[in-house]
Amino acid sequence: MERRKALGLIAATGAATAASLTAPHAFAAETGHAAGATGRGEAMGKGGYTFTLDKNVKRTSVRFKNRYGIEVAGDLYVPKNARGKLPALALSGPFGAVKEQSSGLYANEFARRGYVALAFDPSFTGESGGKVRDVGSPDINTEDWSAAVDFLGLQRIVDRERIGAQAICGLSGMALTAAAADSRIKAIATCSMYDMSRSISRGHQDYYTREQRQKVIDYVSRQRWTDAEKGTYARGSHEVPFDENGNVAPSDRGLPETLPADADPITKIFFDYYRTKRGYHPRSINSTTAWTATTPMSFFAFRQMTNIDMLAPRKALLVAGADAHSLYYSQDVQKTAPDSVDLVIVPGADHVDLYDRKDLIPFDRLDAFFRKNLA
Repeated sequence: MERRKALGLIAATGAATAASLTAPHAFAAETGHAAGATGRGEAMGKGGYTFTLDKNVKRTSVRFKNRYGIEVAGDLYVPKNARGKLPALALSGPFGAVKEQSSGLYANEFARRGYVALAFDPSFTGESGGKVRDVGSPDINTEDWSAAVDFLGLQRIVDRERIGAQAICGLSGMALTAAAADSRIKAIATCSMYDMSRSISRGHQDYYTREQRQKVIDYVSRQRWTDAEKGTYARGSHEVPFDENGNVAPSDRGLPETLPADADPITKIFFDYYRTKRGYHPRSINSTTAWTATTPMSFFAFRQMTNIDMLAPRKALLVAGADAHSLYYSQDVQKTAPDSVDLVIVPGADHVDLYDRKDLIPFDRLDAFFRKNLA
């Protein structure tokens, strides 16, 4: 399969509700739940999580609402020996993943290091609210970050002047956009950063021609008529690929059910995480299905990080693998705001390695960054 066509199918794939809190400072009952978690994978043997909870960390299921009134589902990770007011981090990503996957792994590690860490499912995904499921929205998903800050800042154990954000893959662009507009986010780090608006509206490495971009817009626009007539929401590729004749060729799956023998390297690395016991989760869009077919429309309309200059004097740290197909996103953001944004390139790491390879994720460097900038 030609590489860009494959990337069109899987680009950025790495990228249920419970009762609301009755009081801002109260936590819901601790849980190792996997509500509705049926399927395959090692995750099913860990209470629905793709990693093991650290023995020194307490995980609590929580719910909070964003500015649009959508209930957001999260897991709050707190050090068991917590004393006084602690620094806190909001965490989410990748695009199409759930809190039981990579963001939870990061939250678990940061809590082990002394942070209050909130891993959350973006609106319309996982256990979060939103009547139409699996809709990607750069606007609402940016708001989810600020809503997570709202929640963290109302916890008695959190120092609300020391709240940061740690984003992974496709939720990174939304997190940087949120941080530029929300000065309560005192520092932000990303790993395997993706700008989903750029990815979806221009293709990987901006390969879409002007004509192809118009074809994607026309395809999504026609799909809206189809959805309106049927009263349903079709699934389709969020970065729309083209066939050999130059026509849009969307798929109703982000990743194939089984890995083709001739799969390209990018498909292989995503498949190895989302479709195997390493990272499979039944609520993950990337593990099971695709986004709603009309998802690209809002990403054409909503550019991310337009006001990244407003991040200063606060700081951002972008971490990317030296072998990652997404490296250019972090490099380009760093160039736009060199005084505010630092870039760390991890030798020998690809894009997906930074989802869960703790031997490659530079947690010591990330910890030092937050310790300094949340001081």
